[in-house]
Amino acid sequence: MIKLDRPVIVEGKYDKIKLANFIDAVIIETDGFRIFSDKEKRAFIRNLAKTKGIIVMTDSDSAGFRIRNFISNIASDGEIINVYIPDVFGKEKRKTEASKEGKLGVEGLSEEIITDALTKAGVFRKECEKADSRPVTVNDLYEDSLTGHDNSAERKRKLLKALSLPSRMSNSQLLKLINTFMTYEDYKKAVMEISDG
Repeated sequence: MIKLDRPVIVEGKYDKIKLANFIDAVIIETDGFRIFSDKEKRAFIRNLAKTKGIIVMTDSDSAGFRIRNFISNIASDGEIINVYIPDVFGKEKRKTEASKEGKLGVEGLSEEIITDALTKAGVFRKECEKADSRPVTVNDLYEDSLTGHDNSAERKRKLLKALSLPSRMSNSQLLKLINTFMTYEDYKKAVMEISDG
């Protein structure tokens, strides 16, 4: 069992059931888009973010990103760790067909993939681990043709895929995550690998 000291926010009950099998933490469901109209749950999540900090783990589809962004906005004065699950295509066992975008949600992923996503988000990181490495900046993304160039979208897509990150990530989300789980040198190596491939 992985013990987490922060509550984990997920979209639905099947995500909660999946995580409860190997994560010892308070797990809270948004009930999908119901979070948009549930004032009590929004206030509860906002309070948790302020007092304990929260971990947000939504699906990598458009609905998941919409819910994640909503939570980030309502709890912006609290502490939020965003855990991004990679784009994995397939169908959950309990469903008769794949989701609209064809991606597995949290409930359909393996324990290993979820644990890797938690690691990349810095959930297990000690604060002093990366003190010697300089951060990756917006300018680095530009210099490495990940933004602002004709081929940037394709290069960014390749980098996201190589790092097992969802394709919907914004540049600011990407930068924050890279600076959580990679050194500058690791980032440069990953960029070189997509350039060679």
